[in-house]
Amino acid sequence: MTETTSDTSELKGAGYEIFVGVLSILSIANLVLATTLTDDGLSTVLYAMNAVLSVVFLVDFAYRLFSAESKTDYVFRQYGWADLFASLPFQQLKVLRIFRLIRVFRLLRAYGIAAIGRSLAKNRAGSALLSLLLMGLLVLEFGSLWILHIEQNVRDANITRASDALWWVIVTISTVGYGDHYPVSNVGRFFATVVIIIGIGIFGTFTGYLANVFLSPSKQEQSSTSDPTTDDALRKIAELKELLTRQQSAIDEIELMLRSTDS
Repeated sequence: MTETTSDTSELKGAGYEIFVGVLSILSIANLVLATTLTDDGLSTVLYAMNAVLSVVFLVDFAYRLFSAESKTDYVFRQYGWADLFASLPFQQLKVLRIFRLIRVFRLLRAYGIAAIGRSLAKNRAGSALLSLLLMGLLVLEFGSLWILHIEQNVRDANITRASDALWWVIVTISTVGYGDHYPVSNVGRFFATVVIIIGIGIFGTFTGYLANVFLSPSKQEQSSTSDPTTDDALRKIAELKELLTRQQSAIDEIELMLRSTDS
């Protein structure tokens, strides 16, 4: 029981842990791909994405460190040192990200599948935001890899380097369409259509999320609507209405009795 309680106390939210776990899997897969790919352009895309993931994991380490009940336990007993080293921009240390993945798996298993489902349903807005961020990172990486693979050897192509592919995906998924880089092959154009549709979905959902954040009543306003003084006044009014109803019923019965006596 004590171990389970300790495990769940480390949990930063089911949606957040799943988000970190998927990124950990992605970063480990990137390390494997980077060692097997022979194309320099594709390898450069992977190195660039690993740099982005390093920043994300460094923020995750800082968040866990400052929110930990015991910073010493987090660093030494919960493999916080591995989180820190794995976030540094050194290729040899990124294999330590396996510790982060193991911790996420352990925490979610201790938390339970039913509790995970309830947590995701309760915090739908936060889970949706993390899902959008995850989808954006996935599209950025695999979109860049795929468009570079399709276009770099096509005649008259203008997406021939890793930087071209990354820039093209960013401006395409944001639906800006800067126009300095674009696919020239039919397969590339079809893929660009898919990326544009995904981008519209991502930014449309993100806009809805922001609108919900700004337009929904704050916790302070919600608490003011449930003010105990107001609730007590409403209860007394309801009691008075019920008393008046009873009095009116009694008056009606008395009138009825008087009429029957007169007759």
